[in-house]
Order: sequence, then C-alpha cells, then structure tokens
Amino acid sequence: MRPDPPGPIRTLHDTELRELAGELVALQRRAYRVEAELIGDDRIPQLSETAAELIGADLVWKTVHDDAQVVAALAYSIEEGVLEIDRLVVDPAWHRRGLARALLASLPAMPTTVSTGRDNAPARALYASLRFTHIGDREVAPGLWVSDYARGRPGARPHCAPST
Repeated sequence: MRPDPPGPIRTLHDTELRELAGELVALQRRAYRVEAELIGDDRIPQLSETAAELIGADLVWKTVHDDAQVVAALAYSIEEGVLEIDRLVVDPAWHRRGLARALLASLPAMPTTVSTGRDNAPARALYASLRFTHIGDREVAPGLWVSDYARGRPGARPHCAPST
C-alpha cells in the first residue's frame, strides 16, 4: 500500500534547516545508498555528511513532507546567474511518485546545471526527459564518474557534487 500523497513543496528558512538537518542527513543517506548501488560505488560525499556540514553548505533547500517526515528534497545554489543543483533526494519508499520532477519544476526559470552518477540510469532519464542536455562525463575520484547536464545554457559545466 502506498503512503498518502505528500504535502506541498516548501523552501526552508534558516531556522527550519537547522531543525531539520538531522532528518535531511538521514534522507540523503537512504537516497544515496540507492545511487551507490546503481553506480557500484559508495564514495558519494553525502553518505558521510554530518548535519553541521549540511547546514554549512550554504544551499537553498526545497522539501516535500508527508505528515511525519521529509520525503524528498532538493538543494541548490546560484552562482553567476546559473542555478546549480547540488543534490536531489527522494526517500526510496516514495520513488516513482513524481516528487523529483515536482521539485525540479519548482525551481526558478534560469540556466541550470546538475550532475549525477554516470551509471544512475533513472536520474539520467529524468534529466533528459526535462530537457537537460548531457554535457559530458568526468571522473571526480579514481573510478568514480559523474554525468553533467545543463538546461538553458548548453555547455555549462556544473561545479557541484554528484546528485540524484
């Protein structure tokens, strides 16, 4: 049985981020474990990030909550007129419900970049379906590859960590 539909997308204020940091860390770990299995590598930085590091990353956070917890989140920064998606995570129990797509649709209309594990086929298909252009692949650590995508400014190279 599927859970009830979640609530609306919220942009977190600093106080809310501090209050929810532990929950966001736990959500990231659940979500990035799935990506780690897909790409065959568990060196994704967010798997070991602390709540203090998450808060200190200086990102804008958008979240989706059910009655009890955060079930999906997207974090980004804006640099030189380009929105850089740093992470997009969905609790595995909420996969295939359109939450990642809804979070992406909630972003401001501006040039956007994102990276994901090169072997993360579901994330790559999502970005392609939303008209992100595959810019290329790069090795961010020995044997750890990410695929870079851009929308609104083809050729832009993201500077962010791997994301789903």
